Amino acid sequence: MANTYTQIHIQAVFSVQNRSCLLRKAWKNELFKYISGIIQNNGHKVLAINGMPDHVHVFFGLRPKQSLSDLMQDIKGDSSKWINQKGFINGRFSWQEGFGGFSYSKSQVNQVIDYIRDQEMHHRRKSFKEEYLEFLEKFEVPYDERYVFKSVEYTEGD
Repeated sequence: MANTYTQIHIQAVFSVQNRSCLLRKAWKNELFKYISGIIQNNGHKVLAINGMPDHVHVFFGLRPKQSLSDLMQDIKGDSSKWINQKGFINGRFSWQEGFGGFSYSKSQVNQVIDYIRDQEMHHRRKSFKEEYLEFLEKFEVPYDERYVFKSVEYTEGD
């Protein structure tokens, strides 16, 4: 789109299915490079990416040619397929349905980058659930806690 100028900074947070601790140090950086490639191939700019064994934070400049939901579908779908093809875990890998998306101003960019880079330090003091609920409350996002951290129920034979 000619003459379209934007500055949209988004932090997306998403977790492994059932918040299982499946992301391993041995291949986590390779995964983050893969996810960064997905974002860049869609025309967006990666600013920071990091995570813990059960979730990922990605901070990027979003271009208006694609919706956040479509980008997240690409990230989660393609990276799940890639993890499964690589055989990084026993069984089938998938991400939890949904994600958190939070926007920031230019003046907050460095602070958010530092926060994402220091994930290991943050999670010595608070759980992912505590962190995620704090984001929802800080950004005044209405939610129903029964669904934010709802476990997948298995039936006989699964």
